[in-house]
Amino acid sequence: MHTRLYYYTGTGNSLWAARQLAERLDGEVSLVPLRADCPLPDTPCERNGLVFPVHMWGLPRRVVEFAGQFAGQPDGYQFAVALNAGQVSASLLQLQALLQARGLPLQAGFGMLSPSNYIIWNGAEAVDKQQRLFAQAEQKLDRIAAIVRDRMVLPIERGPWWQRTFLSIAYRFAFPRVAGMDKDFWAEAACNGCGLCTRVCPADNIQLESGRPVWQHRCEQCLACIQWCPQQAVQFAQKTAGKQRYHHPAVSAADMMAPIQQTVKTESGGSHFA
Repeated sequence: MHTRLYYYTGTGNSLWAARQLAERLDGEVSLVPLRADCPLPDTPCERNGLVFPVHMWGLPRRVVEFAGQFAGQPDGYQFAVALNAGQVSASLLQLQALLQARGLPLQAGFGMLSPSNYIIWNGAEAVDKQQRLFAQAEQKLDRIAAIVRDRMVLPIERGPWWQRTFLSIAYRFAFPRVAGMDKDFWAEAACNGCGLCTRVCPADNIQLESGRPVWQHRCEQCLACIQWCPQQAVQFAQKTAGKQRYHHPAVSAADMMAPIQQTVKTESGGSHFA
């Protein structure tokens, strides 16, 4: 059995979850990043999973675009994991509708709590809370893996009615404006022109000009540029200075920039990333 796990990530939460899930699944598992600079496979696969964060109470633009060109098959098994800081809202229902419009089922969809990385509102959460969330996530990933192995069809997980109603309205209002929100990013004098922000950005939205980052107005608000800056020089308006940065402690900047990674199961059940 071959499984593809497509993941979209800005600060590593979804990459970590995809890796953890890959270790729990049977057969061969390919990890495919949803990045502007990484082509998607053009051949179908028996099982397909999509691991992504909830942005602005709905799907990130990259995930919306993926759903519109996903090379699935009607008799395949599709599932999704939506990482969120407490508001999964109607994200998975939105994905289900996009896939159904192309004749593809979403047999299972799961919400999963993870540490918030939206530094515009709050800095990094306390380490002990992060660890509790990671432990809870691992337990849920155990259950998800068992469901996927058996190709079970389950109701799509969703937030309470008020999330699906009011937060979905907020998402529809915010979504067209997200790309231009990068007008408020800027770099302090501490920026040394290392260019890491340009390489971790999944939207290929940042260029260096005269050694300084310049945003290209196709932002997805993943905030990778802020969270991964080694000098903590990237800021958003006047809302992020002095706030504690966050990225998943088990994910490195090199992981964020890596091309397609593949987990190959051994006979003993272990795995390695190629």
